[in-house]
Amino acid sequence: IEPNQTEKLNVHISTVGHDEMRVTWITEDDAPAVVEYGMTSGQYPFSATGTTTSYSYLALYRSGNIHDAVVGPLKPSTTYYYRCSSDPSREFSFRTPPASLPFTFVVVGDLGQTGWTKSTLQHIAAADYDMLLLPGDLSYADFLQPRWDSYGRLVEPLASARPWMVTEGNHEIERIPLLEPRAFKAYNARWRVPYDAGDSPSGSNLYYSFDVAGGMVHVVMLGSYAGFEAGTAQHEWLRGDLARIDRGRTPFVVALVHAPWYNSNKAHQGEGDDMRDAMEALLRAARVDAVFAGHVHAYERFTRVYGGMEDQCGPVYVTIGDGGNREGLADEYIDPQPKTSVFREASFGHGRLQVVNATHALWTWHRNDDDQPVVADQVWITSLASNPDCNNRAGAGAQA
Repeated sequence: IEPNQTEKLNVHISTVGHDEMRVTWITEDDAPAVVEYGMTSGQYPFSATGTTTSYSYLALYRSGNIHDAVVGPLKPSTTYYYRCSSDPSREFSFRTPPASLPFTFVVVGDLGQTGWTKSTLQHIAAADYDMLLLPGDLSYADFLQPRWDSYGRLVEPLASARPWMVTEGNHEIERIPLLEPRAFKAYNARWRVPYDAGDSPSGSNLYYSFDVAGGMVHVVMLGSYAGFEAGTAQHEWLRGDLARIDRGRTPFVVALVHAPWYNSNKAHQGEGDDMRDAMEALLRAARVDAVFAGHVHAYERFTRVYGGMEDQCGPVYVTIGDGGNREGLADEYIDPQPKTSVFREASFGHGRLQVVNATHALWTWHRNDDDQPVVADQVWITSLASNPDCNNRAGAGAQA
């Protein structure tokens, strides 16, 4: 690093509204919270100034300066070149998501920072996509704060180039009674989500929603570790968020949550049941198409389910907590396999959801196989908004 320059760590981006992007980065020294950007490499005619925060943990660790600036308005499907804190030594670039379909999500949970993680990230980077969705358990820092820094460096090549939209897992809590009573301290400081943007602000960094593809897809990021019972802030917000969706212009709705609501693996049995009991009826009434979860370190896909039984108007449930964490795989399943469980396998990998048009999306799970991504499970998901049987019955349970 040259004199008077400060190393940039942990650069990552996330979408804000329909035409802005939040850039988050960390400097070891004082530096301006400024992002300069443009559509030509080396030329930055635009700039945005944001805010700077930091945090300490157990009086032993102090983070760097965590900067956060929102850039835009931006054009869709466009590559922007940018630099942080006016540092000429490192130029980054990102591509904005398209404003229409098709749209490709990568979905990967329980990522961690192991050799398995590196393989997963290489496989993700090997094929193009528009946005990454992560249903919790990011760094596995587990109270050791420098692990948050090393995780940020590991994911930076991908997370600085495409928006990463995340929600929290249990490994983000990091609460220690009396000593560190505030949960999610590092996560909230480092991974700011657009909870105050759009038409349905949640007021909490632990759950939020957003639209992509010009409103064709609505994504709901739920918080397994925030209050979720009827009457809680999250439950009330979710009810209002889902009620606002016009399925005539938003044919696909997907949700993410950390602890799975359906799970035939022996690991973490029943841990998502209370949340499912509190919220499942809201999702079915809104005809949510698919729910992606993590937590269990394996892959499993269920058919459309509601109330524990197959239901053509319920969501498809997928567990994808197999990104590569250091705890290893959960390879013991309950036998016999439930009729609602279509495919299950304890292997590391990642998923892709390609929303092709207003009626069809292709879900693919790629297994990490000898350092090659291999398609191991694939299914077409038809939008429930296009199913007349479900539209006719949509009111059932709407007041749940």
